[in-house]
Amino acid sequence: MAPNSAAGTKPLTSSVFYILLALADKDRHGLGIAEEVEGRTGGDVEMSPGTLYNALRKMLAEGLIEETLDRPPPEEDDPRRRYYRITEKGRQAVSAEAVRLDRVVVAAREKDLLPAER
Repeated sequence: MAPNSAAGTKPLTSSVFYILLALADKDRHGLGIAEEVEGRTGGDVEMSPGTLYNALRKMLAEGLIEETLDRPPPEEDDPRRRYYRITEKGRQAVSAEAVRLDRVVVAAREKDLLPAER
């Protein structure tokens, strides 16, 4: 894969992209991430626990996300949950991927594969 010139990174896998997108505006726990992805995609993307937690482990190792100790109030929390937040590196990677995907959409419109912009 060619590096993404916008940030010097390789294109992200769809799982990593969706997870970073879910964390872009709010810290979330694993189930919260999966629910955000499913909701944002209209149910088209459902992350299995194996896919989600393998991706989270790799993303932690790559510095795209970090575990946070910030938690909601105890009455809204489950102590077994682990919460994640996007890092600056993760924000740059998801932003670069969004730019790359936007270029793909523009090309698809130019080829009459998608309707004109709404």
